Amino acid sequence: MSAFTFALGLTLMHFLWQGLLIGCATALALALMRNARAEYRYLLACSALMACLCWPALDLYQRLAGGGAAAGVDFRMIELAAHTIASGEPFDLRNSLRGIVGLWAVCAAALALRMVLGLLWINRAAAEDAPRHRADRLRWEASLARLARRVGVTRTVRLRIVDTLASPVTAGWWRPVVLVPASLVSGMPPDLLGALLAHEMAHIKHHDYLVNLLQNAIETVLFYHPAVWWISNRIRAERELMADDLAARTLGEPRRLALALSELEKLQFSTHHLAQAANGGNLMERIQRLMRPAPRALNWKAAIPMLGLALACMTVYAEAVAADKAAGKTAGAVVDFNSCAKPLWPEGASARKEEGTVTLSFTVGTDGKAKSSQVVKSSGFTDLDEAARTGIEKCTFKAATRAGKPFESKMKMQYVWVLE
Repeated sequence: MSAFTFALGLTLMHFLWQGLLIGCATALALALMRNARAEYRYLLACSALMACLCWPALDLYQRLAGGGAAAGVDFRMIELAAHTIASGEPFDLRNSLRGIVGLWAVCAAALALRMVLGLLWINRAAAEDAPRHRADRLRWEASLARLARRVGVTRTVRLRIVDTLASPVTAGWWRPVVLVPASLVSGMPPDLLGALLAHEMAHIKHHDYLVNLLQNAIETVLFYHPAVWWISNRIRAERELMADDLAARTLGEPRRLALALSELEKLQFSTHHLAQAANGGNLMERIQRLMRPAPRALNWKAAIPMLGLALACMTVYAEAVAADKAAGKTAGAVVDFNSCAKPLWPEGASARKEEGTVTLSFTVGTDGKAKSSQVVKSSGFTDLDEAARTGIEKCTFKAATRAGKPFESKMKMQYVWVLE
């Protein structure tokens, strides 16, 4: 497995608790700002979604730049947690990361393809100019230009009338375009349709069509986390309220926009996630807000699970930090000299007056026993070397530990053979 795949897999797993932390903090902040202006809540939600992208991106960069050491600590921490969760059964996380990254890549690619197809559909709809709609298009383009001047939009905004659409949408990348359903042009009173166009012009004023493209890209990359979708839905809801406020101020008639939204609610439609639409958010809530604005009360029943999630998030974070610190602490093996029997001098060695120092390398198992001993530096006499290997196997050790768990480790010791 490549270093990038390994680092990416760890990053995706760590974002599970990171996203939960961001989501809980955002929910708490939005609850406190429930009666603030929609622009402020929109900015907060957008900042939270950007944090969902930047935090794991920074983590991935640090893992790749830091090499194997930082990744190794993360891997040991997660492997330890997996070992505990699996009731003591070993869990090969390193191999599992390859499958996790592969599944993520397939799902992200499918969502990216869906996004591209949606953009292609919008571009095709924006390029079409049916002759039967040309007269209506020119008339409403002139109305849209007047609205643009009132709102403060200086750039040219295109308008297209589309048959296969049920609600006005704003889309684009460099040149924004407003797509208007043909059914609304023929069936809705002009003053109410003008109110909906004022709402779309508010989206263009705030460059919401660009923010929405970035929003879709983040959803594609971090699709697996519920907090990302919740924050993204809040962005869309606050975006519509913000556009309603600007459109109502531009028209000077909030009731007119409310009536237009009420007419729109009677139609059957599907929401386009790749463009801003007047049917976004909760239409009834928006209509009520325009007609009778009132302070919003805090829903304590909804706050209880939010606080529970926040507490769970803090607990997970504290455990992760503690495990990370513990994973970095390693204690080496220690010999218990009282357990070592006095080595027996080989027969004939003393008669030949053989002396020397033997350096041995061996493995200390999790049971504290020495095994797989090898002579690193010989005494010069085979008998003394073999007697040293036999003697080391009679010693008892305290096994090396990592994060409080014993593991096999290498160790070196010397036997000094001296005749008295």
